[in-house]
Amino acid sequence: MPTERMPNPAMLIPEAMEALMAVNRAVAGAGLDSKLLALSHLRASQINGCGPCVAGGAGQARRNGATTEQVDAVAAWRETPWFSDEERAALALTEAVTRLADRADPVPDQVWDQAAKHFDQKELAALLLNIAVTNTFNRLNAPTRQQAGAW
Repeated sequence: MPTERMPNPAMLIPEAMEALMAVNRAVAGAGLDSKLLALSHLRASQINGCGPCVAGGAGQARRNGATTEQVDAVAAWRETPWFSDEERAALALTEAVTRLADRADPVPDQVWDQAAKHFDQKELAALLLNIAVTNTFNRLNAPTRQQAGAW
């Protein structure tokens, strides 16, 4: 297991952590299902290989009502029966937004339209902010080799 290179940068600049946590609180208060937000966080963190966020996201998903099957299979959500159409739309959007550089049209209309079918603009805003903050934490944790369970 690699050694942590330095503390999480947001912990070294407390105002940055406060700002990130304020965005998280705003997202949580926007009315979107907390299980859905946790599954989105978990999936983005899996894609980015962020150990602390995968570990924390799995626990958060369970605490917010995700089944064992959902937590275990979120990386293969397309091939399993355990996700609602709404969750599938959120996970597809999560993957597209997390992998912006993987295709010429980063978020294809089909992915966006499916999400927009299930979520109003405020809910889409909350989901996009959730994905953005998750990716921010992933991009702080992965290069500094933060360790799962250390927080």
